Amino acid sequence: MGIEYIVSACLVGVKCSYDGKYKVNDRVMQLVKDGKALPICPEQLGGLSTPRKSAEIIGGSGEDVLEGKACVTTEEGVEVTSRFMKGAQESLKLAKLVNAKKAILKSRSPSCGCGKIYDGNFRGELKEGSGVTAALFMREGIEVETI
Repeated sequence: MGIEYIVSACLVGVKCSYDGKYKVNDRVMQLVKDGKALPICPEQLGGLSTPRKSAEIIGGSGEDVLEGKACVTTEEGVEVTSRFMKGAQESLKLAKLVNAKKAILKSRSPSCGCGKIYDGNFRGELKEGSGVTAALFMREGIEVETI
């Protein structure tokens, strides 16, 4: 049947989270092992290193970033919006290349979160919205689920 899903690489043991860690999800790992999922890390695809400073969306959500109404910055105030946009676009290219219609992404992430993301104050609080890649996927008709 081929690849059906794009999945966050950190969910299958790739040390690509901002802090260089990962969180394995057995279901997602099995999808990759079965050849049904392609792991990606939008932040690495956007050119960010691992580890890297944590970042949050300021002034809105991923949808707002796509429309140029919000930005992504690190806690130190360094704007990384262009890296997040590039990572989302490269992730979408891969999803289209393999004709994936679904994505399973890491929750709360400024790239991959769907429904709830960190609020931009770097205090661990959440707000409604999705990350940049998740928002672009949904805009392009890819069904997004977060873990």
